[in-house]
Amino acid sequence: MEQTDCIQLCTRDNEEAQLLFGQHDQHLKMIEDILDVTLTARGNCVSVSGDPRQVAIAGQAWQQLLDLLRTRGELLLTDVDYVLKEGIQGFSEDEQKELKRVIFVTPRKKAIRPKTRGQARYIRAVEENDITFGIGPAGTGKTYLAVVLAVDALKKKKVDRIVLVRPAVEAGESLGFLPGDLQEKIDPYLRPLYDGLHDVLGEDTAARLIERKIIEIAPLAYMRGRTLDDAFIILDEAQNSTQEQMKMFLTRIGFRSKAVITGDITQIDLPAGKTSGLVEAEALLQGIRGIHFFHLDDTDVVRHPLVQKIIRAYAARRTEQE
Repeated sequence: MEQTDCIQLCTRDNEEAQLLFGQHDQHLKMIEDILDVTLTARGNCVSVSGDPRQVAIAGQAWQQLLDLLRTRGELLLTDVDYVLKEGIQGFSEDEQKELKRVIFVTPRKKAIRPKTRGQARYIRAVEENDITFGIGPAGTGKTYLAVVLAVDALKKKKVDRIVLVRPAVEAGESLGFLPGDLQEKIDPYLRPLYDGLHDVLGEDTAARLIERKIIEIAPLAYMRGRTLDDAFIILDEAQNSTQEQMKMFLTRIGFRSKAVITGDITQIDLPAGKTSGLVEAEALLQGIRGIHFFHLDDTDVVRHPLVQKIIRAYAARRTEQE
């Protein structure tokens, strides 16, 4: 006869239970699916039954999820997935401190913290290196966190300005065929950077700093010939930079400046035959002191949980093709 076990797990109150259970109990359903246990909720408690080993793992995961919830005041589906698949061994004391650390508070009093181990390590890498490459799939927060750290550095007067750069693959060529003045032509390429700034600073403050040239947002092609001192510089979508553009960008960095280069090497949109500057940089610059390459992966995705599954499906197909 198959052995089963049953334990009861509780939260402090019904409000905490609602956050831990998730909307329409979706967190509980994920626990059931991944661990192959049966959960029965009543009030602020849950009964867990099934294979003794899986029930014990569910108990460990429950405590970790409670810790995350109490640290951050929220719990995402990606947190549940991460804890169940990657984090059962528990968080070290240092990791717990990193996950609790508030790196910025927005004007709306939103506390921004790392949501995964990978994000916490990425933040530390940016803080400790003059040039950091953040490489990973969509939804891992690599650009958003870089913007947060840039704004924090500006507020603490560690830098005098922020320069946000994106390659427009057609910059200087097809842009001439688009309607409007120069700013109207390039804005669609730069919109994700504006969105990040608006979320972190608020739309009015961001607009004011952009108007005063304290924050500059520009296409990569327009960086040529400049030297950027006392600046926090972010190059987003770096996988779409050419080899020449990447070299040009990296040699713009001046004294007392910090640069973060972000990209996803699985989404290169360059014309056939063109090598990505991001791919070449990783091959050439490994091991240089002050330059750090940090890879985020699908476990760091903090968007809709389906994004994580989509990334894994495409990665599996690429592996098969190779």
